[in-house]
Amino acid sequence: MRASDRAYTTLLDEIQEGALPAGTVLGEVEQAARLGVSRTPLREALGRLAADGLVAQQSPRVTVVTPIDADDIREIFEVRRALEESAARLAAERGDASAFAVLAREFADVDLDRADGLDAYYALIARFDRQLDASVSNDYLTAALRTVRTHLVRVRRLARDKPDRLAASVAEHRLIASAIAARDADLAAHATHVHLHNALTNILESLK
Repeated sequence: MRASDRAYTTLLDEIQEGALPAGTVLGEVEQAARLGVSRTPLREALGRLAADGLVAQQSPRVTVVTPIDADDIREIFEVRRALEESAARLAAERGDASAFAVLAREFADVDLDRADGLDAYYALIARFDRQLDASVSNDYLTAALRTVRTHLVRVRRLARDKPDRLAASVAEHRLIASAIAARDADLAAHATHVHLHNALTNILESLK
């Protein structure tokens, strides 16, 4: 892995997981030394993070982690809704129905009460997203979705895990996967719309 890629991946993980919270100053000299890279690959990594919208440059040598608030989250979800509803519709028309049928059964078997239940559920969502991306056959759409998901990791961390909401989310994902498996594009898009509405409502309530 190139030094710039390594620096980018490390900083991205730290921002998404909250180790580098909003407002953290990322001094060029200090971060290069901490990450064990020279300043050129660090600048490349910071440039990629700036393009992602996760950092902003305050001066030629000082960059800060950008904040994220309720208005930002609403805007992210406006974009997410347009992209994911389109992706669900296209997946129902173009995707591997049997693969989504398997995912629907896996969502039906999710057990959030297990010690690793939440981690297993998020891993299942990641596999669902990968299958969705593979199904739409549209590189522009999947690239836009990747950008949105980069921010969603931060958003998810801000929201409190509520058992009732998590259980509902499992059922919502199962319905989306089932609709895609049945090649019902309208239902897939509608179920995605409902899921995102409920997810946004829960996140905004968590921030109050």
